[in-house]
Amino acid sequence: MSSKNIGIKDVAVAAGVSVTTVSHVLNEVSYARISSETRDKVRNAAEELGYGPNRLAQALRTQRTGMLGLVSEEIATTPHAGRIILGADEAAKARGYNLMIINTPGSASLESRQADVQALLERRVDGILYATMYHRNVELPRNLENVPSVLVDSVAIGGNITAVVPDEDGGARAAVGALLDAGHTRIGFINNTDDVPATRQRLQAFRAMLTEAGLDGDAAPVESEVSEVHGGYAAAKRILSWEDRADVPTALFCYNDRMAMGAYRAAAELGLSIPKDLSVVGFDDQELIAANLYPGLTTVALPHYEMGAWATDHLIDAIEGKEDLSLMALHPTVLGCPLVRRDSVAAPR
Repeated sequence: MSSKNIGIKDVAVAAGVSVTTVSHVLNEVSYARISSETRDKVRNAAEELGYGPNRLAQALRTQRTGMLGLVSEEIATTPHAGRIILGADEAAKARGYNLMIINTPGSASLESRQADVQALLERRVDGILYATMYHRNVELPRNLENVPSVLVDSVAIGGNITAVVPDEDGGARAAVGALLDAGHTRIGFINNTDDVPATRQRLQAFRAMLTEAGLDGDAAPVESEVSEVHGGYAAAKRILSWEDRADVPTALFCYNDRMAMGAYRAAAELGLSIPKDLSVVGFDDQELIAANLYPGLTTVALPHYEMGAWATDHLIDAIEGKEDLSLMALHPTVLGCPLVRRDSVAAPR
């Protein structure tokens, strides 16, 4: 029997169950009382016979296409944040959905982004994920309200849409905590100049952690630059070149791994060895940077994959009527940023 001729009745016979049971299992009907053993029998029989649900028939019956849209603000061209797409895609496939991606520049106008959303709506996606390249507040196209939607790594300006973001405060506390635990009491912070949530929250957490440790958090040295390698280099040179050598930091917390890379260069030019003379902690866990610096950079991982998967699961639950997104929209969901220990932290000399 060819796979083209296999129907739901054949699966039912192979599994020894009714056609209704097969339908409920393969369509994941939430209210059906079917044991896990029976569900496994049905799925195994369907797989062995090469049977798959008729997607066209499903779409006509449920008024759903099984397609999700993802508006990617430059994420598709960024390996680091691209794990959002990987998490979303794998979560979608696990639930029987497929992902349709539109990549848009971060500088795109509101009208352009509205056109991107409209292109997805015209293709009858069941819901839309709107993901930004870094944690920020975003003005959303109005037509995003026409379909279930979840924001990834961003929060809506003037609107209540379910969002998932990284725990900037907790991540910064973990980074500074690693330096405090190593015995450092003179810690500097190399921060970003952009007015985004991460800039403010990481600075607040840095100062709070020092204060809670009995140090003067408000007096701790902070230098701000663009969040790139050359910015980190310039900021580190200023912090590490203070005339009062007694107050020069023995450790640096850097806004991101790129700035930490610049701090490595500045330390080398000043004759400082990492971690013997200077400990450094980054943020983001950009693998191409953090794992390949020498010594390897201790840093904090952003939960890109987890945010993509979380957003997709909750979007599908809303599409299938299992969850009300409006109940989650008042406050963004915050996912943890774990510390990744490598070799850039040691006790001060």
